[in-house]
Amino acid sequence: MTLPFEFTVVGKPISHQTKDKARLQEWKATVRSRAQSTWSGSPTGKNLRVTITHFFEAPAGDESGVPDSDNIVKPVRDALNGVIYVDDYQISDFVSRRRNLNGTYRVRGLSTSLAEGFQSNQEFLHLRIEEAPDPAAL
Repeated sequence: MTLPFEFTVVGKPISHQTKDKARLQEWKATVRSRAQSTWSGSPTGKNLRVTITHFFEAPAGDESGVPDSDNIVKPVRDALNGVIYVDDYQISDFVSRRRNLNGTYRVRGLSTSLAEGFQSNQEFLHLRIEEAPDPAAL
């Protein structure tokens, strides 16, 4: 498979801080399964930039039920170890974003995977994995 690579995972992400460890393992398995179904080939050994966008549904101005971005990142990164990359130490650049599905967006160059996420009519994660930029170029 070549980079950049992107895919979506439909469903509400589980925080790594949850007390329900069985549910957390189930979420990791869901992410891993989705990655495996869309990525063909061996894990890459390249340094990577990973962007995760969490598209959630909440009333405007009330995001109290939405997990913090930093709490949903670790399970996703762990789930992709050995599938997309050898180990998450290869991620030199990381972006985590949250977007309310009730927002209004202007989208240019909509990818197939992002379109699939929106068409699911549910909360979802969109992941984009690409080669990291040259570390000498800040």
